[in-house]
Amino acid sequence: EVQLVESGGGSVQAGGSLRLSCTATGFNFGNYAIAWFRQAPGKGREGVSCISPSWLGRTTYADSVKGRFTVSADNAKNTMDLQMNSMKPEDTAVYYCGTTTQDYCSFSLGGYRYWGQGTQVTVYS
Repeated sequence: EVQLVESGGGSVQAGGSLRLSCTATGFNFGNYAIAWFRQAPGKGREGVSCISPSWLGRTTYADSVKGRFTVSADNAKNTMDLQMNSMKPEDTAVYYCGTTTQDYCSFSLGGYRYWGQGTQVTVYS
């Protein structure tokens, strides 16, 4: 059984930093693209960052987080982290990690097969 568990959410003042982690069991991160999405109240789920399988080593970011967020993966531990710096109130959302069954990054929701339960991130001004 595949399980994804996010951790590291919380509240932070604008300009601050948070680090999220996603741990997978029953699934090998190294073979597929994995990503962070977020969903703000009243809005749809949107892609934040994606990392391709280890042999490709590519990362993709939404324009709204480029230069502020950094995604990384530790395939030995089956974990994916999201370092969020210079945070803004508009980053407030529930953050989810998701896994695909493909080896390329995409923010199309239909490509994601498994999701974590989400972790709340709140940025206050």
